[in-house]
Amino acid sequence: MRIIVDAMGGDNAPGAAVQGAVDAAKEFGIELTLVGDPAAIGRCLGECGSEADGERIKLVPTTEVITMEDDPTTAVRLKRDSSMAVGLRMLANGEGDAFVSAGSTGALLGGATVTVRRVRGIRRAALAPVVPSAGKGILLIDCGANVECTSEYFLQFAYMGSFYAERIMGIERPRVALLNIGVEECKGTPERIEAYKALKAAGEAGRINFIGNIEAREAVLGGADVLVSDGFTGNIFLKTIEGTALFLLKELKGAFMSSTKSKLGALLLKDRMSELKGRVDVSEVGGTIMLGLQKTVVKAHGSSNARAFRSAIKQAIGFVEADVIGEIERHAGEMKVAKEA
Repeated sequence: MRIIVDAMGGDNAPGAAVQGAVDAAKEFGIELTLVGDPAAIGRCLGECGSEADGERIKLVPTTEVITMEDDPTTAVRLKRDSSMAVGLRMLANGEGDAFVSAGSTGALLGGATVTVRRVRGIRRAALAPVVPSAGKGILLIDCGANVECTSEYFLQFAYMGSFYAERIMGIERPRVALLNIGVEECKGTPERIEAYKALKAAGEAGRINFIGNIEAREAVLGGADVLVSDGFTGNIFLKTIEGTALFLLKELKGAFMSSTKSKLGALLLKDRMSELKGRVDVSEVGGTIMLGLQKTVVKAHGSSNARAFRSAIKQAIGFVEADVIGEIERHAGEMKVAKEA
C-alpha cells in the first residue's frame, strides 16, 4: 500500500503529519511519500528517528503551501508547487493508492475534483464522516461539500453512503434516511420532497434500504445507518454533535471531580468513560473520506496531532482495501433520477 501525505497541511504541520505518517508506516507496513518543504520534513524525520530512504519513506520536495487564507476555488491551480497540488497530481498519476491531507477542505475538494476527478456518472463528490450515535455510528453524507443539492445528488449520496456502510462499517443492508424537519413525505424544501421520491423508488427497487425522512434527534439515537443531507444542513448537524459531545464530557468531568464520593464513582467508570471519549476524539476517529472520486482522498482534521494522522492513514488503507470506489463505479449507472413522462 502506498500512501501520499501532505506534510504541510494543518495547524501542526509538518511535525504532526511526519510523526503520524512514520508511526503508520511502521505499524501497517506501508510505503510512505511525504510531500512538502524538504528541510522542515527532514528535521521532523530526524526528531522521530527516521529518514527518507527512497524506498519505505520517500520525500517529494515542494516550494509552496496552501493556507487557510487562500481562495479554495483557485488555490491548487495557482499554487501548482504546493504540497497539496503535487500530492493530488501524484495520486492521479498512479504514484500512490491514497492521499491524506489536513489542509484547507475547500482547496482539497476543489483540487481533487479537478485533478483526481470524479467517478464517471457521479455528479458531485461528498464529504462523508462517521458521526457518533447509538450503535456503530452514522455515516453522514454530505457534511459541507455541496451547499445546494438536486434530487439526483441526494440519490447518489445514498448509494455511496450505503456502499461505505456495508464495506467499511460492516452493516448489512444499512438503513438510509433523509435528514429533514419531519418524517412525513411532504416535509422540507422542494429539493428534499423530490429527493424523497427518488430515494423511495430506489428503495422499492431493492437497490438501497431507504427508511424515509428522519429528524436529527432520532438520527443521533441510532435511527439510521446512513444520513443523507445537503452540505449546509449536514455541516450544522455535525458541528452541533461535536459541540454537544465536548460540552457533555466537560460537564461529566466536572461532576465526577466535585466530591470524594463522585471521584470514587469516576474510578469505577474510568474504562467506560475512556471508551466514550474515544468515540468523539478526533485523534481516534481519523478523517473524512471524500466519496465519489476515482481515487482515495482523506481529509484529516485541521488540528490533527500525530495520532490523528496515523488514524487517518489507517482509515485510507481500510477504504482502499474495501474497494468502495469499485463498488461505486459498478453501480454508477443506476444512480439516476427517472424523468417523468
